[in-house]
Amino acid sequence: MKVIITGGGGFLGSQLATALLKRGTLTGSRGDQEPIEEMVLIDVRFPVPRNDTKMQQIIGDISERDLIASAIGRAMDVSIFHLASMVSGECEERYDDAIRVNLDGGRNVFEAARLVAGRPRVVFASSIACFGGAAMPTPVSDLAKRTPQTTYGMTKAMCELLVNDHTRKGHFDGRSARLPTVIIRPGKPNAAASSWASGIFREPLNGETCELPVHRDQPHPMTGFRTVVDSFIALHEVPEERLGDDRAYGLPAHSVTPELAAEVLGEIAMERNLALGQIADAFDPRIQAIVDNWPTAVDGSRAVALGLPEPPSPKQIVEQYLDTPVDSLRKDTEGEALDCG
Repeated sequence: MKVIITGGGGFLGSQLATALLKRGTLTGSRGDQEPIEEMVLIDVRFPVPRNDTKMQQIIGDISERDLIASAIGRAMDVSIFHLASMVSGECEERYDDAIRVNLDGGRNVFEAARLVAGRPRVVFASSIACFGGAAMPTPVSDLAKRTPQTTYGMTKAMCELLVNDHTRKGHFDGRSARLPTVIIRPGKPNAAASSWASGIFREPLNGETCELPVHRDQPHPMTGFRTVVDSFIALHEVPEERLGDDRAYGLPAHSVTPELAAEVLGEIAMERNLALGQIADAFDPRIQAIVDNWPTAVDGSRAVALGLPEPPSPKQIVEQYLDTPVDSLRKDTEGEALDCG
């Protein structure tokens, strides 16, 4: 089997690649477990080279149609994990680039998958930013109307619908994992409007100050990076007959506020004798306005019913981050598209 991971140079992409290589097999187009013999990672850059004979790193943009078509190919037993995209803050500032990368790039991946022999499985990383506006209930479930209020969320919603339609037409077997914000992303703050969600944990744990752009009582759905990686794989492995006509599944998450994060950090600092940095108020009305249009709580019961994992407690997520070796976290990874808005 050949596995393609777009966004393979980012934090989640590299974690997924590692997990898949360790697993060794995936369900192929015939429904049997097939050994992973080749893995292709595609991204605009790779901060950390991977030395594995099964792995190829391709530097390029998903908006480059010929590059994507060549990387995916047409052979049997191909599985695709499409993680690459621009993040929310970038999309609000660079509309044309957002359309080119997130929407046209997604179309390139899906059209290439359509030409693969044997109807491959395609797992798309979507986002809770698909929801928003006056029609958004609390909590948000998969049955809520998609009314995104950001360009980022709009492109994710459109790709979800494309995945559904390609699947309906028999072009490929698509599945969309609708992600909450994923914590704790290593490295530095990025252009995602939800970057603060990792920062409120990461910077204090590093003895640094986190500049908080939102209100301290702002609830936000969060889950751990290990849970998301496990969810990508679990969703790929679900037998097709168990999936409905809407292939987008919202992952379960905790609704976490900066106030709760500070309490969790205080507990861990006391237990581990850590000197924490501060969480400093640095209110940014632009970021707050974006976050105000996102869900504050999600209902992931539909994904759980399929067997996808629920996240551990926020404290356990932080402990997982602290207990994961620095090298495997790839701390110099800066560009993470899924932090998650």
